[in-house]
Amino acid sequence: MVKRFVATPEVPSTEIVAQSVLFSTFKENIELLTGTRGESDLASTAVVRGDLTVNQVGRQEMTNVNRSSGVTPADVASAASAATINDLRNDVQVLANDLFTTRQALDLLIRNLTGA
Repeated sequence: MVKRFVATPEVPSTEIVAQSVLFSTFKENIELLTGTRGESDLASTAVVRGDLTVNQVGRQEMTNVNRSSGVTPADVASAASAATINDLRNDVQVLANDLFTTRQALDLLIRNLTGA
């Protein structure tokens, strides 16, 4: 999206000195924010909503880790069943996928904010 700003008129020279300094400062700051002052690196240019493109992270797939009481084999206090271990592995994979998607969205936001 393109930024839309109205040109700032020159400060009249007939103003009182204090007002002229104030208005000139406002004008310079507005020009810096809108990128119309000719600043070579545009470091002062304002970031407006239209400059940002962010992937929506969406619904978090993982909400909790599956729990199980497990089984109690002979001579062992307690052990998880194979199904419980598989569920846990799947939940951890879903969490890893969610983290990857979140990182992609964050990276895109950072690139947009830094202009990289």
